[in-house]
Amino acid sequence: MSIPGDFKAEEAQNLQDIEKQFAVKAVIHAQTYWSILERRAGTDLRLTRMDQEIYDHLLQAFPDFDPKKPLVEDEMKSESGKEKWRNFLMKYEKKVEDYNFGTLLRTDAKAEYEKDTTIFGLQFYAIEIARNRAGINDWIKENYDKDEEAKKPKVVEESPAEVMIASAPRVGLRSEGV
Repeated sequence: MSIPGDFKAEEAQNLQDIEKQFAVKAVIHAQTYWSILERRAGTDLRLTRMDQEIYDHLLQAFPDFDPKKPLVEDEMKSESGKEKWRNFLMKYEKKVEDYNFGTLLRTDAKAEYEKDTTIFGLQFYAIEIARNRAGINDWIKENYDKDEEAKKPKVVEESPAEVMIASAPRVGLRSEGV
């Protein structure tokens, strides 16, 4: 579901059905991406066939970008920020499907998708590729693996002597009135 090339957000009507469709797709996208990050380290992922080009372009267009630092929404949505990101994204208009699709973007790579840590952004590929390359998203798989390991039943190995003692008939001393 790409936005048409001639679409102008400032002239669009805010139709609730369209907004709901975008919101549903954005949430599904976020859930899918999170599920992938739980099963594969970010450093092992390739999000597009052009990851290297997008990554290099991000570093060139935004030399101060640090994937370890939380995103500052006000900077991204300022007039100059919008212009820089618009120019950045337009390079991929005919190269990356859904290049301009709005996604839920975590403001901090160390946080999950939550109300206070998520913004609606078009910069998903660039920022997440950088985070993955830096290994910042690997914590998600590590936590998932720990949780899965904790769910497994614990097998306690006993020595042969412990098994014999545990299975031996119980013989006790009865004390009568002593």
